[in-house]
Amino acid sequence: MATLFKIIGLWSSKITWDHGGRLMLFLGVIGVWIAIYTGDLADGIVSRQLCDPTVLKEHENFAYTTAWIFTIALAIELLMRYIDILKTRITSFILVLLMLAGTGTLMYVGHLGAELVYQQAAGVNIPSEDCTEFN
Repeated sequence: MATLFKIIGLWSSKITWDHGGRLMLFLGVIGVWIAIYTGDLADGIVSRQLCDPTVLKEHENFAYTTAWIFTIALAIELLMRYIDILKTRITSFILVLLMLAGTGTLMYVGHLGAELVYQQAAGVNIPSEDCTEFN
């Protein structure tokens, strides 16, 4: 959503889009680093259950890439806010391109996560054949 708000903010005269995009980017960066942390906690448990652990490693690598892309975007955003010389349309356009790249990697991370869950049952509790644990 932050990317969408920043794109709209490029063409809109209303500052609300820009401020909303900045806030969502800030919250998203916090969220992505929390997701990295919790993913690292689950890694040791999940990796032992997978048929193809390379998907998990790729998921992890792209998650870190996504986190760093959006963290750099936030740093640029904050620099633009406090350093007047950086407040140009070109810098804003570069920021949006960076955020679009981050959105693309985020979508790929989600795809890999879904692949882990739905194709390899990563982190899924699979009941016994007679379901005795539910009685």
